[in-house]
Amino acid sequence: MYHVIKADHSREPFSEQAIIGSIKRAGIPHALQGEVLTYVKNKLYDGISTSEIYQYILDFLSQSGRPYFKSKYSLKEAISMLGPTGYPFEDFIARILDAEGYRTKVRQILSGKCVTHEIDVLAEKEGKTSMIEAKFHNSPGARSEIHVALYTHARFEDVKTRNKIDDVWLVTNTKTTIDANTYAQCSGMKIISWDYPAGEGLRDLIEKSHLHPITLLTSLSNSQKMTLLENHIILCKDIVQNPISLNILYLSPQEHEKILSEAEFICKEE
Repeated sequence: MYHVIKADHSREPFSEQAIIGSIKRAGIPHALQGEVLTYVKNKLYDGISTSEIYQYILDFLSQSGRPYFKSKYSLKEAISMLGPTGYPFEDFIARILDAEGYRTKVRQILSGKCVTHEIDVLAEKEGKTSMIEAKFHNSPGARSEIHVALYTHARFEDVKTRNKIDDVWLVTNTKTTIDANTYAQCSGMKIISWDYPAGEGLRDLIEKSHLHPITLLTSLSNSQKMTLLENHIILCKDIVQNPISLNILYLSPQEHEKILSEAEFICKEE
């Protein structure tokens, strides 16, 4: 039996179901799913890393004649590119919540009972206001540990009465530790990490809303992505709905059309 080394250095048996599940979630057509699995299995060895498997899947999709599927499979990596400051990640979380019916504000300065705080996102819905700590990591193996949950809750306790805030969330693009989750459950704090809670994690919210970040786009260079993010063009949907937003990149007509086509493909609901 082959074993796989995960980003946190733990080992687990290789799972064909996990491979099929991940490519199915990304909208890879059924006709390609078996071919992807066969390609990966031919590369297997004991102790292979999940990052190597991920790269093999991307290699196959790049060669499949339908390269935009590579973009859709790269969601987690694309979220990790919403940095390095973390501000684009805060904007992204706000946009996701807007789609859920919240009214949001980012980077608000609030006076607490003891000190002043900058709150990443404030979200209001049905008369209830939530304070959200958007914890961004650009390392795939990073986790938000118990101290993050503790200081997030402490900040909430300081600002909640003066600012009429009802509850607190911790939202992260990677994972949280068991202790952080346990503390959150005990204290009444909501946690949303990459795949937690089951069926309601960040990945689920993105897939449900079809709000994909522009960092997915393979037709953009990294510097072009940063330029768009700095101008608050966060989503592929922003480009599709307002193609002239790409004008700040000074593209040729051919480059403009290529980026727009990829963005339209990613936004297309299956």
